[in-house]
Amino acid sequence: MISRSDIEDAARRVAGHVRRTPLIEVDPAPVAPAGRMWLKLELTQHTGSFKARGAFNHILAARDGDRLPDAGVVAASGGNAGLAFAYAAAQAGVPAEVFVPETAPAVKVARLRALGAAVVQVGTRYAEAQDAATKRASDTGALFCHAYDLPEVCAGQGTLGLEILEQTGGEVDTVLLAVGGGGLMAGVTAALEGRARVVGVEPETIPTLERALHAGRPVDVEVSGIAADSLGATRLGDIAFSVATRTGVLPVLVPDQAIIEARRLVWDEYRLAVEHGTAAAVAALRTGAYRPAPGERVMVVLCGANTDPSDLVTRP
Repeated sequence: MISRSDIEDAARRVAGHVRRTPLIEVDPAPVAPAGRMWLKLELTQHTGSFKARGAFNHILAARDGDRLPDAGVVAASGGNAGLAFAYAAAQAGVPAEVFVPETAPAVKVARLRALGAAVVQVGTRYAEAQDAATKRASDTGALFCHAYDLPEVCAGQGTLGLEILEQTGGEVDTVLLAVGGGGLMAGVTAALEGRARVVGVEPETIPTLERALHAGRPVDVEVSGIAADSLGATRLGDIAFSVATRTGVLPVLVPDQAIIEARRLVWDEYRLAVEHGTAAAVAALRTGAYRPAPGERVMVVLCGANTDPSDLVTRP
């Protein structure tokens, strides 16, 4: 479980280590009817995604508590979390070893190596990489860095929610964001609790949040589809489930084709190249999976940009 006070502690800890990312107000008409609409440009964060926030909070908390070993850190990731942990570890002066599925995009693997991380490719699913990373951390004594289900990681992601409140003066009703394992959703929701609602958007092919809420607990789901490289967790994290049930996060599902079209729209309208997973939040508005009420003030989190943009600049 995490609370707003945990997130405020995280904000103080990561200050000076993560970027305060831009927020822009846009005409909602190209996306969906709404009173006002903003885009939170978290794709401009270090390493191209929100994950740097949680990575820094976890590693710096360990360092401050004399729990950061010389063996460094071990992480499992489809790509973005690994990039963030590798970057944060380098800034903290310790080595990083990152386990990724064999299906991880080449652009992310190349960036991991450029950041100085040792990269190990294992299996075809995130869960297999996580199992291998957990064993490696146990064998070496390195700090294990779970991509989305550690309190410090979730609290670090929640600093994005604090920024949203500060940048809008609290004048926001609803925040839409993509959900994979749920670390971003957990942190932002805890930061906004009692101030704004959160809509968690998932591909129809990876419904971790929707299935967990239906079952009353996190359950395994099959992983497939266009956004599997960034939203490919096989189950929702326990922290995310706890926060979602406590606060009433609304889950919505969108099809892959809508995600593809939303990603194209973000490029065409705003010249922003985002990941397919990121575009899911926009797709929820475009398809009507989430319909703002008249006058509703809507924030869309654009959470990641580690993508190959070649299919955006050249029409298929």
